[in-house]
Amino acid sequence: MFDFSTVHDRRRWSATKWLKYTDRDLIPLWIADMDFPVAPPIQAAVAEHVAHGNFGYMSLPPDLPQLLVEDHRRRYDWTVDPEWIVWLPGLVLGINLAVRACCAPHESAISFSPVYPPFLKAPGIQGRGLLEVPLRAEANLRRQAIDFERLEALLPAPPRGSLAATSAASGEQRAARLLLLCHPHNPTGSVFTRAELDRLAAVCEQHDLLVCSDEVHCDLILDESLQHVPFARIMAERSPRLLARTITLNGPGKTYNIAGLGIAWAIVPDGTLRQRFVAAMQELVPDPCCFAFTAARAAFLDGEPWRQALLAQLRSNRDLVSAALDRMQLPHSHPQATFLTWIDARALAASVGNAATWFAEHGVGLSDGADFGQPGYLRLNFAAPPSLLQEALQRMQQALAAQRPACVGAQPVSA
Repeated sequence: MFDFSTVHDRRRWSATKWLKYTDRDLIPLWIADMDFPVAPPIQAAVAEHVAHGNFGYMSLPPDLPQLLVEDHRRRYDWTVDPEWIVWLPGLVLGINLAVRACCAPHESAISFSPVYPPFLKAPGIQGRGLLEVPLRAEANLRRQAIDFERLEALLPAPPRGSLAATSAASGEQRAARLLLLCHPHNPTGSVFTRAELDRLAAVCEQHDLLVCSDEVHCDLILDESLQHVPFARIMAERSPRLLARTITLNGPGKTYNIAGLGIAWAIVPDGTLRQRFVAAMQELVPDPCCFAFTAARAAFLDGEPWRQALLAQLRSNRDLVSAALDRMQLPHSHPQATFLTWIDARALAASVGNAATWFAEHGVGLSDGADFGQPGYLRLNFAAPPSLLQEALQRMQQALAAQRPACVGAQPVSA
């Protein structure tokens, strides 16, 4: 019904993913967008908008907030007030705004690593501190878990009562003020368990932390036994007042492959925190593009059949990648969500140097783990037509076979 097999030439339209290596015979599997055409209903809606011929300023479509509210109630059993929503032209911007709105200059944000690079960069850009807490690998890197012992070791003993009012009344200056949470997790593809999220909510309550949860991959859950639970909902279930400590970032860019249109949103339930968040924009942040509003509306209304077909393709691609990496003897995640696989290439790097550079020399462009806070690792984007993905994996396997023929077989990659 939907085409996930045709390889389209994206270079004609200056696609960032492909132009990075435009002068080389290289298959790019790095930046997190998909080499699949956008869902036909979204294409049709944008084409109708283009045919209208007027691309002037566009206000928020009146029905779009309610479409978002209905979507969140249906998918996540979470009731969102339309007043809580702040529309944004990008999610990375939202991370920076959250840091600025939540942290005073003497305070820090906490982030689990490895993690999407803006989590590591935003605090410094905004003149705030960063505290990194490494995740704990489980089952030979198949998933990553929160290391609560390391997390709590970074936090001071909580004030008596653990209430925001107690801390404020004492005039205490906190080293850590904001938790930046990537949920589901990029780059590992892990979905944190409900037990982990409940314990994390307890830590946030105990230590008076605000939370910015980036949930942009939440509609790309590959493990059919799992369901996304917004962290704000977990905080609210623990105590209604904890909902006021949350900012939830999301958008259709990853799920529907429309990141280039530039639309996202922040859900900020507390009015005072929302005012600070909006004030941080300082009238410098533009509205989303007119076509972005049109695309988002179409995604909410008619995108679900395409999304379900996409998930089936991504599950097949993920399994193809895992089987190939097993043959290559490269430890890796088996992502429960996203279209990203995290690879431990430290042993290879010991003999070839930078593994991302080495694989690029052999025709495959991967993301360097150093950008995510873990040198020696790689991130592979498997949202590509199967034939293209198979060719990339074959190149990787052949390169490794030549590098260490005694350890790696040369059998072909198969679906």
